[in-house]
Amino acid sequence: MSEPYDLIVIGSGTAAQVAIARVRERGWRVAVIDHRPFGGTCALRGCDPKKMLVSGEETLDAARRMQSHGIKGELRIDWPALMAFKRSFTDPIPAKQVEHYADLGVDAFHGLARFIAPDKIIVEGNELVGRHMLIATGASPIVLGIPGEELVATSDDFLKLESLPPRIVLIGGGYIAAEFSHLAARAGVQVTILQRGERLLPQFDANLVEWLMPSFHALGIAVHTGVTANSVARAQDGLTVLATSRQGAQIAVTADLVIHAAGRAPQLATLNLAAGNVVVDQGRIRLTPGLQSVSNPRVYAAGDAAASGPPLTPVSSHDAKIVTANMLDGADARTDYRGVPSVVFTVPPMAAVGLSEADAHKMGLQFKVNAASVPKWFTARRLNETIYAYKVIIEENTGMILGAHLVGPSADEVINLFALAIRSGLTAEALIDTMFAYPTAASDVASMLA
Repeated sequence: MSEPYDLIVIGSGTAAQVAIARVRERGWRVAVIDHRPFGGTCALRGCDPKKMLVSGEETLDAARRMQSHGIKGELRIDWPALMAFKRSFTDPIPAKQVEHYADLGVDAFHGLARFIAPDKIIVEGNELVGRHMLIATGASPIVLGIPGEELVATSDDFLKLESLPPRIVLIGGGYIAAEFSHLAARAGVQVTILQRGERLLPQFDANLVEWLMPSFHALGIAVHTGVTANSVARAQDGLTVLATSRQGAQIAVTADLVIHAAGRAPQLATLNLAAGNVVVDQGRIRLTPGLQSVSNPRVYAAGDAAASGPPLTPVSSHDAKIVTANMLDGADARTDYRGVPSVVFTVPPMAAVGLSEADAHKMGLQFKVNAASVPKWFTARRLNETIYAYKVIIEENTGMILGAHLVGPSADEVINLFALAIRSGLTAEALIDTMFAYPTAASDVASMLA
């Protein structure tokens, strides 16, 4: 058994990296453990590699929109080359992380971590003792609980495909289903989505989703809502998914690949948390507002493993800052998830921040809604884009921006201005009075608020 560590971090993604950097600045002795390649979900299996693949479809879509408007010639996605481009980013990361840990003086262990006592963790036969522990293991796909589930691929599998099959079925209708369906369809795949809910992307404003749906139809994506996948089985020509509609109708879809897109949950199963006296309730660690275990004060959690805020990379970074402030200084720092923007990287993208209209009604707030579909605005016209819309919710008495919901060109960038306004307490009038560069998508903000 080694000397005690000041901090043992389980996981090596964004939350882990931020926490390690901060405590090492104070001279803490640190160990980091991961059973997967070092680097975490965002850099290796999530946000970044996905966005690199989206770059390909963005280019293709832009060229197709400008056909007969000054651009000639048909482009197509070369999937193996696009994957090689993605790997040019992801492949070097694990080795760089190991080198970085060595430079920081952090002990890196590769293997599954398990608690064997409230202050002890074992990994690959090494027993580690820690004054503090941070669980930053991320999330994993939820259990579908259907026959043939072992035949269903994950989003990780999709992001490693060297070639695309002719037919794909996605079970679920959230971020993964929306983003992967757009990407695959533009690469020539026949795509079907089976969504249990009544619409895709239920986390987003209904009007916003309605404005985005023509992009699915234009790509030939078959979207079935209100259906439940019951089983997956091998068929003569692939895999067959059986599903049932809410009206009882049976649906059978055959594909070459079936992908899990039905949600994720904190990845905690292998940690033996009971031995660490870490209480879990309905799959989540019971935490204080400062992300400390209510049952074992040595233990903290951050990011998707904590499931305290939205499952987004900036939240992981924020959580790590809260955790380290409390560990290092005994502060009473608490999470603050106001103004966290969320983006669906379809083409065009969809983005939201703050309250939805339904949320504002439930809270009894007095507010006005500015909303319109505006494909004739210059931002859309110059790109020959037919999808461009917004909904902004403004508090009546104060002029504060309560929420913003955008779909169309540069929505993923412009949403950050609304996030800044919500988090910093800027009024609609303050944004209207801002002199934005023109012509840019950001300059449309004033018109959205007027």
